[in-house]
Amino acid sequence: MSALLDWAREENLQPEPITLETWRQLPEEFCRLVEVVNGEAVRAESPRRAHQKAARRIADLVEAAAEAHMDRYNDGCLDVDADFDVLLWELPRATIRRPDVALFTCAPDELRPLPASLIKLVIEVVSPGSERVDTTDKLAEYAKAGIPWYWIVWVSENRVTTIETYVLDHVLSLYRPHQKHDRADTFSVVSAPITIKIDWDRLDELTR
Repeated sequence: MSALLDWAREENLQPEPITLETWRQLPEEFCRLVEVVNGEAVRAESPRRAHQKAARRIADLVEAAAEAHMDRYNDGCLDVDADFDVLLWELPRATIRRPDVALFTCAPDELRPLPASLIKLVIEVVSPGSERVDTTDKLAEYAKAGIPWYWIVWVSENRVTTIETYVLDHVLSLYRPHQKHDRADTFSVVSAPITIKIDWDRLDELTR
């Protein structure tokens, strides 16, 4: 009998929906392994090295752009982080996602999970098996949470091949396609929510 069949017992079912209050009391090691969707813990699979490297390099590009924006405009503090908890909504049942990368208004480290109202841009790197979640489920959830910008990053043959950007239609609470960037140019420029230069050479040879 497989381990999964051994595990499939009534006593192993999640006993009740996870609320924000109970989530904050859960062990941090457990929270790193799951996302919460409408109160239910959903296992977050460990990404492959190419996925992790793509997310890290994109985070570096976005962070450099945020620093340049703050130096130029002095209109508030921006921060960038990767693989951290974001509260999309608390009611009627909590949904907490862990985006690969996000640009957000600066907040104290103890504010956990970070509320979606502070997020300017969220980025997901598509992995084998995550296509539906990243392009359908999260596309709808991030829009419902009111996050203004969403990027979907595609990886193939050890490089980032395409970045699709979406902008929120606040009236309909849906994302509309904004731009599609690929490797045709050495550099691409995304102008919103801040000016971000995409250096495609930095997104090549993700693993060695």
